[in-house]
Amino acid sequence: MPSAVPLVRAVRSGFEESVHRGHVAVCDAEGRLLASAGDPERPVFARSSMKPLQACVSHSRLETELSSELLAISCASHNGEAEHIRAVRKLLRATGVSSAALRCPPDLPSRREDAIRITGPARIFHNCSGKHAAMLGACAAQGWELETYRDPRHPLQRAILRAVRAGTDVERPAIGVDGCGVPVFGMPLRAMATLFARLTRPERLGRFGPLASRAVAAMREHPSLVAGTGRTDTALMREVPGVVSKVGAEALFCAGVLQPGFGVAVKIEDGGDRAAGPALIHALGLLGAIDDRQLEALGPVARKPLLGGGVEVGALVPGFTLRRASL
Repeated sequence: MPSAVPLVRAVRSGFEESVHRGHVAVCDAEGRLLASAGDPERPVFARSSMKPLQACVSHSRLETELSSELLAISCASHNGEAEHIRAVRKLLRATGVSSAALRCPPDLPSRREDAIRITGPARIFHNCSGKHAAMLGACAAQGWELETYRDPRHPLQRAILRAVRAGTDVERPAIGVDGCGVPVFGMPLRAMATLFARLTRPERLGRFGPLASRAVAAMREHPSLVAGTGRTDTALMREVPGVVSKVGAEALFCAGVLQPGFGVAVKIEDGGDRAAGPALIHALGLLGAIDDRQLEALGPVARKPLLGGGVEVGALVPGFTLRRASL
């Protein structure tokens, strides 16, 4: 079994201080491994990188087609900025559900400048509140119980599990509890690359294909809703046409490249989130999905600065190669 390889180095004042090791998998929509670094079979929990597919299942159960804005916030791991909270409230109103029904944990906005404006933690500020609002809307439309919507035995979560099996070709994913309380699915890293390849080729997602196409378009139309200020997801989709991306906790980061249609999944072995964005962007550059101009525009999310005394004295520097697979 291949071991983790150095993906990103922390270089301070010209001195290599730390190394983040990890794994990369690149797959096409048929599930074929195209390239890799480290171990593409490394088991990972999908975490929030699964949100686009979860949103497709939820929206497929709604009575009416909602706007691209509301589909984007359903896919989001947002900062809790004002635009995010407005979108979540709009989604709840559109589906006739109260914010009191949310069962994601109470939280504060991610950014200090947003957090100091509120009186205290609330469920709607949790980064997954858009996903939960969409799930509740689906349950209300179907007449399913709202209180238990996070339970793996709930009809909505069983439907999501079926979609995960079809989207990843993993028949028996490990099932745990995500940070927000809903089921989370464990699978090989290459399965996540396959899923994101299929988001770029939605006909491979069967009945969810049309919604997957809309979800990708919505995320690209509203990149600030998917994450927010200073976030790699938002910057990447804003600067690079034809890429859709979604971060997950514990330093999983996935992207789909619409042309020619492949998926990339990166996992930092130590869960160091700071290294996941630079590693993903570097991989996309190696694959020809990002050019030099776009790389420069991505700036600090591609090569994150390290500060000393309030000034930049180093950076997180990605530097690895990909093994091309023999097909």
